Amino acid sequence: MKHNPTMKDVAQAAGVSVMTVSRAFKEDASVGIATRERICETADRLGYVFDSTAANLRSQRSDFIAVTIPSLNNANFAETVVALTNKLSQEGYQVLLGHTNYDIEREEELIRQFLRRRPEAIIVTGGRHTSKTRQLLTNAGVPVIETWDNPVDPIGYFVGFSNADTMQLLVNHLVLQGRKRIAFMGGDSESDTRGQDRRRGFQKAMASHGMKADRLVGSGAPQRPMRKGADAMVKLLDQFPDTDAVICVSDLVGFGALSECQRRGIDVPNQIAMAGFGAYDIAEVCVPTLTTIDPKPAKIGECAADLVLELLNSPESAKNKIITPVLRLAQSTST
Repeated sequence: MKHNPTMKDVAQAAGVSVMTVSRAFKEDASVGIATRERICETADRLGYVFDSTAANLRSQRSDFIAVTIPSLNNANFAETVVALTNKLSQEGYQVLLGHTNYDIEREEELIRQFLRRRPEAIIVTGGRHTSKTRQLLTNAGVPVIETWDNPVDPIGYFVGFSNADTMQLLVNHLVLQGRKRIAFMGGDSESDTRGQDRRRGFQKAMASHGMKADRLVGSGAPQRPMRKGADAMVKLLDQFPDTDAVICVSDLVGFGALSECQRRGIDVPNQIAMAGFGAYDIAEVCVPTLTTIDPKPAKIGECAADLVLELLNSPESAKNKIITPVLRLAQSTST
């Protein structure tokens, strides 16, 4: 059986010492550019891959940032991770990604596993966690950043916004248009903490206008949101047939609800105005286009990366980063 090439094999083939090979892969300034290129070309030819584990153990550095997200197929979270990864990779850090599937118990398991691998920092999505997760993160001994939220009691630092407060933008817009019987769809799942915050924000915003917020229809867990949005629209029309506006917990739920209106021949926005949350691509291409809140997911990723680097390099200057979501008006609420 052919053995895997070693650092010694690379050194012999490149005509340098093993120490020089090691320094070359660490991009030590003592190794000249030409020598480093020759070593890398030799390693590629031999099929050698530098094993950084032992080097990291000696230096007490892992050079990776642990990140948790609720969903792998949600475009917003994907956009956050891409922006985060791009910026951190420029500084030599890699992202180790964990998928919680909107399950805070699963998040606890991931955090425990991450800590065994000694990350340089931990970035989590949301500000609600199990008590054990909070304890693990508090005692982690590394920077902790909560994203996509503005937690009342942050564990360390946060990059995000108040999901509840953003609902005031949508309610204000609909009220100014003369809508009086406004419903909220979603935010009923225990696993979707940000959706719960949006529902509470809707209720608070309605109360600020002296209006009832009793038109609440659940859409269930965040998985398969389009199908659940359509089903929720059926329930809403059965329970509150005179509704003249609907705010959906996400654009995906909104698209499902909009599709159900089209199947029933309901004119959006003339009969029912509709809005979502997330500024997904689908909001721009559906018919009619969907009014939504842009939470700036890429900005969240970029700011989280900046904050990590500040905490690792100059923690005395590090500050929480507040994101300001933007209301994007479209055809679904304009009459």
